[in-house]
Amino acid sequence: MTDTSIRRYTSEREEEREREDDEEETLVCPECGGNLASDAEHGETVCEDCGLVVEEDEIDPGPEWRAFDAAEKDEKSRVGAPTTNMMHDKGLSTNIGWQDKDAYGNSLSSRQREKMQRLRTWNERFRTRDSKERNLKQALGEIDRMASALGLPENVRETASVIYRRALDEDLLPGRSIEGVATSALYAAARQAGTPRSLDEIAAVSRVGKDEIARTYRYVVRELSLEIQPADPESYVPRFVSDLDLPEEVERRARQLLNTAKEQGVHSGKSPVGLAAAAVYAASLLANEKVTQSEVSEVANISEVTIRNRYHELLEAEEEFTAP
Repeated sequence: MTDTSIRRYTSEREEEREREDDEEETLVCPECGGNLASDAEHGETVCEDCGLVVEEDEIDPGPEWRAFDAAEKDEKSRVGAPTTNMMHDKGLSTNIGWQDKDAYGNSLSSRQREKMQRLRTWNERFRTRDSKERNLKQALGEIDRMASALGLPENVRETASVIYRRALDEDLLPGRSIEGVATSALYAAARQAGTPRSLDEIAAVSRVGKDEIARTYRYVVRELSLEIQPADPESYVPRFVSDLDLPEEVERRARQLLNTAKEQGVHSGKSPVGLAAAAVYAASLLANEKVTQSEVSEVANISEVTIRNRYHELLEAEEEFTAP
C-alpha cells in the first residue's frame, strides 16, 4: 500500500472509532449508566432504570399521516423519486450506473468490474421479465431518442409514452413494427402539445419510412380516438425564425401574414409547414432582412418551389386585405 492509501485507511478507522464511541455514550444513562429508551408518543428519550429524561421535544422523522394497509400507505406516501411513463417500469426499479468507479471516484479492480458487469446483466433481466416489458422498453427508448433529435420537450415525451402504452394495452401492435407505432405516437403527441413537427422531420430521425408513419399514425389516432386538431401554421413560425436567427419583427409580421391568409381563406387545403415557411420568407423581405429561399427551405425541409408559390399567395392576400 502507498503512503496515501495508508493515511486514508488510518483516518477512516479513526472516524469509525469516534462514531462508535459517540453511539456508546448516547446509549447509556449519564446518571446511572442504565439503558435508554425512546418514547415516540411524547418525543422523549428516558432511562429505563432511573427514569431520567435525557432528551425532550425530539423531532419525529416519521410521516404525519397514518395508514392501515399497504395500498393506503403507497397512496399517501410523498417520498421517493417521481414516477414517469417514459420508462417501462415507471422508474421504480434500481439502475446500476455504467461508470466502473467507487464512491471516492477511484477505478474498480478487474475483479470488481466483472462483478458489476454481472450485476448489470442480471439487473436488466429482472427489469424486463416478459416480452411486453421488452417491447415497451425498446419503444420508449426510440421515443426518447427521436424526441432528443427533434428537440421536443419532456411533456411531449411523456404524452407519447402514454399513447404508446395505450396502443400496447389495446393490442394495436400485431402486424405493425415497434418503431412505426412509437414514431406515430411521438408525431401525435407533438401535435397535441402545440409543438408539431412535419412528417418529413419525423421521418428523418425515424427508422421507418414516411408512408408507414402516416399509415400507422392514422390507424392509432382512429383506434384510440385521439382528439388532434389540424396543425396551425403559426406554431411552426417561432422555430423557423429561431433557426434562421431572425429578429422578433419577422416573427410578428409572419404571424400577421398567416392571420390575413386565414381570413381570406388562402390557407385551406395547403400544407401548414409550407405556409409557415413562406410567411417567414415573405416577412423577412418586408422587414429588409437578408435570407434566401434555400436557407428557409433547408430549415423547413420543404422545396423552394413551394416557398415561391405560397409566399406570392400570402403577399397577394395581404394586398387585397389592405386595399381600400
